[in-house]
Amino acid sequence: MTKDVEMKELQAPSNSALSSVPSALQHLKEIASLIETGAYAREVRRVLRAVRLTIALRRKLKAPVLSAFLNFALVPGSDAHARLLSYLPKEDELDMEVDTATSAVQTPAKHSLPELEIFCYLLVLIFLIDQKRYDEAKACASASIARVKNLNRRTVDVLASRLYFYYSYSYELTGDLAEIRGNLLALHRIATLRHDELGQETLLNLLLRNYLHYNLYDQAEKLRSKAPRFEAHSNQQFCRYLFYLGKIRTIQLEYTDAKESLLQAARKAPVAARGFRVQCNKWAIIVRLLLGEIPERTVFMQKGMKKALRPYFELTNAVRIGDLELFRTVAEKFTGTFSSDRTHNLIVRLRHNVIRTGLRNISISYSRISLADVAKKLRLDSTNPIADAESIVAKAIRDGAIDATVDHANGWMVSKETGDVYSTNEPQFAFNSRIAFCLNMHNEAVRALRFPPNSHKKEKESAEKRRERQQQEQELAKHIAEEDDDEF
Repeated sequence: MTKDVEMKELQAPSNSALSSVPSALQHLKEIASLIETGAYAREVRRVLRAVRLTIALRRKLKAPVLSAFLNFALVPGSDAHARLLSYLPKEDELDMEVDTATSAVQTPAKHSLPELEIFCYLLVLIFLIDQKRYDEAKACASASIARVKNLNRRTVDVLASRLYFYYSYSYELTGDLAEIRGNLLALHRIATLRHDELGQETLLNLLLRNYLHYNLYDQAEKLRSKAPRFEAHSNQQFCRYLFYLGKIRTIQLEYTDAKESLLQAARKAPVAARGFRVQCNKWAIIVRLLLGEIPERTVFMQKGMKKALRPYFELTNAVRIGDLELFRTVAEKFTGTFSSDRTHNLIVRLRHNVIRTGLRNISISYSRISLADVAKKLRLDSTNPIADAESIVAKAIRDGAIDATVDHANGWMVSKETGDVYSTNEPQFAFNSRIAFCLNMHNEAVRALRFPPNSHKKEKESAEKRRERQQQEQELAKHIAEEDDDEF
């Protein structure tokens, strides 16, 4: 296996514009060399490394840098070269002179590789989005997608998956996400036929995001259930998939599966993806409350999330106490936050859980209490609170939320004595769920291990080479010894 092309460390940005431009351009040329090596060797990991290095250079992407790099990477006068240069603004003559001086060191390639062409599209698209030129970004993204459709190369798949993301993102920023749904479905079909699994992952997540953006949960579930599934190739895409799956399961009232998916997404997400982890925790908190669980205080005190999770902390406190009036106050106070997070409809469902929690606290505190006092403590504001309290208590008894009976003649709720929880099967169920969680985490860690392809063959080859090397060393030592004997 050939060694990776070593990349120079990124230099700290200089205060002078003249020194920063050549630095960024030189790094782009090194990344282009890495992509070219990966394309000729058909090694996808080199292209993956090039994409990671490009993200680190995102803040240094300026119009003069991109213009000089396009002149270096693409054939001058080609369609791609003219199209991409048209998206870049004209800078002053000083910057352009610097670009031409630095780009004259290396002559442009005579035949541009498809990987380099797609990489140039990606750079220009990222630049246009960062400059908030969304209409031009949409045009550039559409042109790049049309070019990608004609390329069936595995080394292009990595760059194409990034283009798919920014293609959808550019249309989402302008509120035109519904326009590209058909194109995304067509791209997903093409990726499936080409066995482009990374592209399938990315496009499936983009389609799910597209459907969920317009609250089309049934269509999202139909697509998810019929889409081919395979081992995840990207941790980021797998985290997004788990998050969307958790949202779908929550709307479908499958809270147990939703909780598992959301917590797994939050756990697997990178530490730097703070916004994504905040969203996962918000939905996970609501799902746990709907399951009758109370999240730990440490969930709300995570680093960098305390302010964002403050509304959900107060909501959790209201549910824990079982105070219906406090729950209404918190819901009205943070209605804007809940609406922007799209959790307002779920919070409406929590009203029943608040009543049930308050009723459970009353059942533990009183062995016998009148239904009128129950309605007063629950703060029911209906026209006939006693009748409502009676129906609420009867439903809680039927669901097993409380262990009590209703004396309809006297209008009482009579609580039964609480038994020893350790004499039931609840500890066994809790212990079994924890063991299953640990085993599942272990299995996922084992599946996440990466091994070099055909490692058994390479070990065999290395052993043969080792024997040949040892044999050559022995012959050389014997030859040297014979020469020493001759000299004496």
